[in-house]
Amino acid sequence: METAYVSRTPKSRSLYDRSRKVQPAGVSYSNRYFSPYPFFVKKAKGATLIDIDDNLYTDYWCTHFALILGHSNPTVLEAIKQQAENGWHFGFEHELEVLHAEKICEHVPSAELVRYASSGSEANLFAIRLARTYTQRNKIVKFEGCWHGAYDPLHVAVKPPYDKLPSGGITKASQEDTIVAPFNDLPSFLDRVGKDEIACVILEPVLGAGGMIPAHAEFLRGLREYCDQRGVLLIFDEVITGFRLGLGGAQTEFGVVPDLTVLGKIIGGGLPIGAVCGKKEIMERMDHIRYTGTDYAYHGGTFAANALSLTAGLATIRLLEDATIYDRLHKLGERARGGLNSLFESLDYPATATGIASLLGIHMNGSPIDSRPKDSNVEGSTGLFNWMLENGIVMLRPDLLHGAISYAHTDDDVKILVSTVTDYVKNNGNRKQNRSVPATS
Repeated sequence: METAYVSRTPKSRSLYDRSRKVQPAGVSYSNRYFSPYPFFVKKAKGATLIDIDDNLYTDYWCTHFALILGHSNPTVLEAIKQQAENGWHFGFEHELEVLHAEKICEHVPSAELVRYASSGSEANLFAIRLARTYTQRNKIVKFEGCWHGAYDPLHVAVKPPYDKLPSGGITKASQEDTIVAPFNDLPSFLDRVGKDEIACVILEPVLGAGGMIPAHAEFLRGLREYCDQRGVLLIFDEVITGFRLGLGGAQTEFGVVPDLTVLGKIIGGGLPIGAVCGKKEIMERMDHIRYTGTDYAYHGGTFAANALSLTAGLATIRLLEDATIYDRLHKLGERARGGLNSLFESLDYPATATGIASLLGIHMNGSPIDSRPKDSNVEGSTGLFNWMLENGIVMLRPDLLHGAISYAHTDDDVKILVSTVTDYVKNNGNRKQNRSVPATS
């Protein structure tokens, strides 16, 4: 398969050789690399990517889950063009900030006030700072498998082994106030926190990098009860789930409202964005007019609330207010996961499809994925990734297949996805003997 890929991507190979001379590993983000080299995109439309060698791929990555409507949606594109004529970033206040924030406050249950950032990572940084300022406490709790971006206190326990740092340059001091607990395990969480004075508990209601695993509703309710009893802030990182599970995100889906919510991706319509929103009493600590010194939580950024991101995001949210869009997206997601799990079960193949709504994860593991992330069978996952790639389907990453369905995907796209995986399973035989991948604690 690698030989076939190389033969049909000579321009990508040439461009990758050039890229390696100017970018570490030849890529702008490690998630975008796969062996022997990534293809380079020339154009994207709907659910299709076209590389510089004119190969077509059905895209189940959707720009890191940000493009829920698909690439180059005509309505969003027209809004961007019109705004660009008037300027794309002003460095001063503008009406789009108010219009966009009003939409977030209208739809997200926890949102009473909003502040913008340029990425989800940046928004998580500001959310933690705000929680520490409001509670006057330092310790924070995050969960195994939850990804909150590159902020040092949160950049831990992202993937197994959870006791190993995923990067250099992270000091022990930066994480000495971070407590890590198992996901979807309330007793273990309560045991880990003990009687510590906690500023906040932060989690993804559906694991992203951890494998598209939804939290249990009772787990979220238990966290909410603990936070209420101890004066701790509950933060939902809904950078992925916000406006994807529905207009109200995971907090509406699961019926648990956090104190603060971190948003990103979809609210920017495919352009860079992040946001922190939450209860007025808490968010007002970002008000430099009312608070100073350590009672004030600093927030700022050169490109915060830039006009193009808010324009694309506002156009996207307005389209999503048509309930039929979510209905169709959720049905496509159910068909994809259901079709894949039926396939794996019928052939006794060691794999599981996880997810919720239009989110999808494929785990090449020897046991069902129910509530917590487990080690990935990298060889099996990479094999399926390469097989799909040769059949015009792309997900990321090869070592743990993550996907999302956009409104631009069709029933036929989902059928082809399932049939392609079916062909892979049948061509690779029944691997029941490989059911020995250990679960992590």
